[in-house]
Amino acid sequence: MTEQKTDVIYQTDALIAEDIDAYLETHQHKSMLRFITCGSVDDGKSTLIGRLLYDSKMIFEDQLEALSNDSKKVGTQGQDIDFALLVDGLAAEREQGITIDVAYRFFNTEKRKFIVADCPGHEQYTRNMVTGASSADLAVVMIDARKGVLVQTRRHSYLCHLIGIKNIVLAVNKMDLVDYDQATFDRIVADYAAFAEEIGIESFTAMPISGFRGDNITIAPSENTPWYDGPSLVEHLESVEVLADVAADKPFRMPVQWVNRPNLDFRGFSGLISTGSIKPGDAVRVLPSGKTSTVKSIVTFDGELDEAVAGQSVTITLNDEIDCSRGDVLCVADNPPETADQFEATLVWLNDEDMHVGRGYWLKLGTQTVSATVQQPKYRIDVNTMDELAAKTLSLNDIGVAEVYSDKPLVFEAYETNRTLGGFILIDKITNATVAAGMLNFSLRRSQNVHWQATDITREHHANMKNQTPRVLWFTGLSGSGKSTIANEVEKKLALMNRHTFLLDGDNVRHGLNKDLGFTEADRIENIRRVGEVARLMTDAGLIVLTAFISPFRAERQMVRSMLEDAEFIEIFVDTPLEVAEKRDVKGLYKKARSGELKNFTGIDSPYEPPLKPEITVNTVAMTPEEAADHIIKQILPLK
Repeated sequence: MTEQKTDVIYQTDALIAEDIDAYLETHQHKSMLRFITCGSVDDGKSTLIGRLLYDSKMIFEDQLEALSNDSKKVGTQGQDIDFALLVDGLAAEREQGITIDVAYRFFNTEKRKFIVADCPGHEQYTRNMVTGASSADLAVVMIDARKGVLVQTRRHSYLCHLIGIKNIVLAVNKMDLVDYDQATFDRIVADYAAFAEEIGIESFTAMPISGFRGDNITIAPSENTPWYDGPSLVEHLESVEVLADVAADKPFRMPVQWVNRPNLDFRGFSGLISTGSIKPGDAVRVLPSGKTSTVKSIVTFDGELDEAVAGQSVTITLNDEIDCSRGDVLCVADNPPETADQFEATLVWLNDEDMHVGRGYWLKLGTQTVSATVQQPKYRIDVNTMDELAAKTLSLNDIGVAEVYSDKPLVFEAYETNRTLGGFILIDKITNATVAAGMLNFSLRRSQNVHWQATDITREHHANMKNQTPRVLWFTGLSGSGKSTIANEVEKKLALMNRHTFLLDGDNVRHGLNKDLGFTEADRIENIRRVGEVARLMTDAGLIVLTAFISPFRAERQMVRSMLEDAEFIEIFVDTPLEVAEKRDVKGLYKKARSGELKNFTGIDSPYEPPLKPEITVNTVAMTPEEAADHIIKQILPLK
């Protein structure tokens, strides 16, 4: 250990011993820097973090003793320690040579506190790297001096730039294994600089290091690199600007997380301030409603504040009783963000299953959650060549640009301006798995030119005129299960009861509205989306709508359900075994599918996902169509 670092540790120990309150006060007001280490497999990320933890005295004596069995030698003290063991996870991960998840570690120096994310290097776990980078102020891009710039170096650098990390350190590691050769270092920096310019990285800080030997980690320059006159890694980390400092200079924005109302005399809006600052008396606006008021007080657990800034969690009370709830955004009145429901976005696909064009996903942006669909990508990006390639969908780890449509307006800003109001995730509605991370680039002009036209005759008025409650009776099942036959029987019985109905049949709709669609998975999704929109309009007209569609995917049936009012969607599963449906084969479709003449046929070479909790199930093996219709009528009555 060097004399300088020893003095610092002793000074810290002395302060703790003499005045613990003074030490805690000093520690509390240090700024916090979040950074990641990324790069290719075995570039030394875990070893570097282990070195940082060791040099900052953030490990304990029992850990040192447990780690002392390794044969590697520490350059400064000669102890036998493998630094990677300080941060790596399970033994199985080490056997594979990769870190599967993101390992977060905390350490501090005299000037600053740090949270570092050790991101996995293997391409399979790019999704984990995106998670770690999403909240980082700085990225340490690791390169093995023996290998130079690799594919994952490019991928991770591009993702860091895409996510908006401005501070990038190019750490050329393992310099001790190339005899600290300056020419090797200069060649790698030149190669990386050419790539960085190509993808839009304006600047980066390059430094030669050895995570194992400690060169240029804590103190620079190392005696092994007399040709390097830049800062050490720690010196650089202590001096860079953090996101919170930049965010404080931007206009005030606070996504509302919840409404705090412990009693009738208090109503506050709580959340984390993403950008800007706020004081009592400031004029604010609530979006998307656009209502305005002024700040009455800013409340925290420790009392009221005269001012709150980005990064603080607060409760704000207003001088006027205006509507505001979770998902709304409080902002400065004269400089609000945009609202829109159609965007261009950059997506990083994180799921093993490919993106389904047109399928409904949950889009979560800040505290806002809406249903959204993704259109066919404009292109996907080849991170090696930076070419924009044509793509019909996105697969695991793909990066692409596509249009995203939401069912409700979102309060947003471009990601490069505001990470909180510009960064989002997509969630599968069935599995609740996060399938993509996205960055909003801008709203589409057409979304600003189309406005909802209010009408005087409401959907309630239409329903009352017909003396009925609108419903969508959604029949789903295999081809040949009897959906159309039973739906027709139900409609006849409802007509005898003077109910106003309309039957949308799968084949009939494909003669007109959906004649342009085929039977690929994307076309099937779009087919159901269009039918769902038509059914929704018909319920607005007060009708009872019957639909007879295979609708093979649960996600699309859930999408239609989410379009409608509560309890308006009634899923009816026409449960018929495949062998029974195939024996009926009235249209001869199964025979064609079995022979290979008909592709993408449900039940043969395309899946059918039966409902998990349908409102009604009818078994056509045990029931005749008329019996099934009577059963359904009995279940749905009284309709009013």
